[in-house]
Amino acid sequence: MRLIRVLQQTLSLSQSSGLMRRYFVVNGFDGALTMLGILGGFYMGNISNRHTILSACFGAAIALFMSGLSAATISESAERRKALTDIEQAMVKDLKDTEHGVAARWAPWLIGLVNGLSPFLISLTILIPIFYQTEQNAGSALITAMALGLTIMFLLGGFLGRIGGSNWLVSGLKALTVGVLTVGIVLFLDT
Repeated sequence: MRLIRVLQQTLSLSQSSGLMRRYFVVNGFDGALTMLGILGGFYMGNISNRHTILSACFGAAIALFMSGLSAATISESAERRKALTDIEQAMVKDLKDTEHGVAARWAPWLIGLVNGLSPFLISLTILIPIFYQTEQNAGSALITAMALGLTIMFLLGGFLGRIGGSNWLVSGLKALTVGVLTVGIVLFLDT
């Protein structure tokens, strides 16, 4: 229970909820687009070996996780330290052991986890059809996975539209267009 209280307090004091939401969507897009690109390449290359597809996609998902986690944690740690130092100088007081100091230390890790887990979990979700792939349905499993990726792109866009107070359908369609263009470019470059 103490951990939950510290996490809630950290989010409140650091005002990180909006930032985490943005990181979730931005890196979710990265995960979905990366999977769409890789799966489109496999489809065009007529590569249907499940182990090969999953190995490449898992490798990319892990790299996206590590990149998101480390980049956000490092950059947010620096920003939070600077903000805490500015407050300390203004107050002429050490805040390291206060609630603000705890929030400044925890917030980068929470933001980093969201930043890393978003593309990782979205990538794994897109790969669900590949897990159930057989030799008979290899091509359709790739198409189904890409369709799932495009659906996720639409949902992320709709989520952003709803949060921003704009038309969720229009925002979803904009995000879907980016996904379709990505697949289209992959398919075009292979011809």
